[in-house]
Amino acid sequence: MILPLAMCLIWLIAANVIAMFPSRDYHWRAAYVLIAIGVPLLGWITYEGGPIVGMLVLAAGVSILRWPVVYFWRWLRRQLG
Repeated sequence: MILPLAMCLIWLIAANVIAMFPSRDYHWRAAYVLIAIGVPLLGWITYEGGPIVGMLVLAAGVSILRWPVVYFWRWLRRQLG
């Protein structure tokens, strides 16, 4: 359980450091990479720590990558309604 939590903390720190630097594409490439790394990491932490820990880590990831989530939510509402 320690290794998945340590990897999640490294992911969170890396996401915050990436957000501090300026970017021409408003960090979208970095967001895609962070999502590609974060989804399997979220599955791993949920498997090892249970659904409560998984939901906490998911909430932390969504708070950092909020704009991709907002755009996905808007797209999903347009598709359904």
